[in-house]
Amino acid sequence: MSGIGVNIGQRPTNLRQRAVKALWTAVWLVYLSAPVSDLLHGGHPAGVRALGWLGLAVFVTWYMLLVFRAGRVDRPAPVLGSLGVLAAQSALLALTLGREWLVLFVYVSIASGAALPPRLSRWTVPGACALMTAVAFAVPDGRGLLWGLLVPAALGGFAMTGVRELIRTTVALREARATVARLAANEERLRLARDLHDLLGHSLSVITLKSELAGRMLPDHPDRAARQVADIEQVSRQALVDVREAVTGYRRLRLAGELDGARVALRAAGVVPALPDPAGLGDAPEDAESALAWALREAVTNVVRHSGARRCTVDVVRRQTLDGPVLELSVEDDGTGGSSYVPGNGLRGLDERLTAVGGTLDAGPVRHGFRLTARVPVETAAEPGREGGAA
Repeated sequence: MSGIGVNIGQRPTNLRQRAVKALWTAVWLVYLSAPVSDLLHGGHPAGVRALGWLGLAVFVTWYMLLVFRAGRVDRPAPVLGSLGVLAAQSALLALTLGREWLVLFVYVSIASGAALPPRLSRWTVPGACALMTAVAFAVPDGRGLLWGLLVPAALGGFAMTGVRELIRTTVALREARATVARLAANEERLRLARDLHDLLGHSLSVITLKSELAGRMLPDHPDRAARQVADIEQVSRQALVDVREAVTGYRRLRLAGELDGARVALRAAGVVPALPDPAGLGDAPEDAESALAWALREAVTNVVRHSGARRCTVDVVRRQTLDGPVLELSVEDDGTGGSSYVPGNGLRGLDERLTAVGGTLDAGPVRHGFRLTARVPVETAAEPGREGGAA
């Protein structure tokens, strides 16, 4: 609840909440006008009136303290004891001072609904009504007021139980909303970390390879070294753009662009690429194509950094499966990286990306190297073409 709310069913946590709740609770004490009128005009002796005022003051004080304790559902025993005291006071005052005091049982019933959890209040509210009925039959002319008090007592008690449950549900929903917000923030941090890992891992690998290549070329072939340096500048600028897009959440890779980047990275590492023609890939849903593009980037990065391969073959095909059409990407190299294969953060992040779009990932060593296969479901996708060198 807010800092200035009434907080029915909860304990106030600051001075303003205490003041507002005290005023809200005191409004309903106006229904004690019958006992007050009886003390003022009932013709009781002075000693009886003094004891009556004392009993009423004790009842109101005890009732207010009990309502302020609402929310301590983990310790119902003190609340039950307080309700027992209130019920005993109500019975004693009604039996000694008259039928006007039967209205106190209405407050006992309402306090039961406000201060106890439903599993207990569903018994204490009828119990308060039953006790009021028994006392009404014992008090002269009490039966005349009984039916006018039973309905407010029962309805008031169960209404407070419903209000208490409504507030508990509202609080739980607000806590769930806060939890969802925290999970969304964690998911966004995970997305950013995954994007930066995939983006910078690939770009820095290409920059490192081209820097080493330019260093070897510099003494004898300065013009070729200059071209490598120009490529390094281009890759660095593109990496900066990619990071900015990843941070702002607009990063969406395309397969055609990643195939071009893969060709550059593989050739810089001395690996012969066999790639499909980007122009013949056909149409695919953006999420599916983006997931496969990330898979291609991660696979090529691993080939460049870990495989020691001489040749890398990339294939993109559309297949019909029992679950429907899928777009399949396979990346296979002839290196030795598969012999020491251990899934890392990159492959785990890639698996999460594919799972998010309903895809699957298979990666592991094969007879002459290592193969990564990523599949994503597609509704409609044209049959992709293949370059002559693709497997």
